[in-house]
Amino acid sequence: MRLSRIALAALAGLAGLVMVPALAHAADWEIDSAHSAAQFSVRHMMVSNVKGELGKVSGVVRLDDKDVTKSSVEATIDVNGINTREAKRDQHLKSPDFFDVAKYPSITFKSKKVQKAGAGKLKLTGDLTLHGVTKEIVLDVVFPPGEIKDPYGNLRRGASATAKLSRKDFGLKWNAALEGGGVVVGDEIAITVDVEMTRKAQTAEAK
Repeated sequence: MRLSRIALAALAGLAGLVMVPALAHAADWEIDSAHSAAQFSVRHMMVSNVKGELGKVSGVVRLDDKDVTKSSVEATIDVNGINTREAKRDQHLKSPDFFDVAKYPSITFKSKKVQKAGAGKLKLTGDLTLHGVTKEIVLDVVFPPGEIKDPYGNLRRGASATAKLSRKDFGLKWNAALEGGGVVVGDEIAITVDVEMTRKAQTAEAK
């Protein structure tokens, strides 16, 4: 049975209407640098953990609320802003012995895969570029559902990500031996990134 041109046009229009809502579920959320932070913790002299904060966190999260596994993240951290509350230590960390910020001023992350890991939890796999070296890492993400509207009418939501990595894998190999055994700086680094995101105006209006 042949369909008339009018019927075909109607079906095409219906297909278009069906596709539009699916596209509307994806939106860009911008990381709010003023309310986001990246922290690290490393073992010092085998006896304690020294904690510090990296600089400004910026980037965009492409969030698909219908299927979160189709979401993506691109983020940048400014290493020049490193702060461990000790000026001499901060200068050493910025030097070629560690981050070498004159040559590598930023850390970047670009996601490759998002997986569900329980209620409000995700596994975020992506490429981390640090000190000129790119390695795949997996972040454990706590991502509470829902969003809120702030007093200025902006939509906001937040997330927290953690990971452990080897600094030597990224070429940060400086160390010094202790007289009684062991080393000054541990190899394993614990990373925590807390982000607050705002939805871009054009996508917020389109929802």
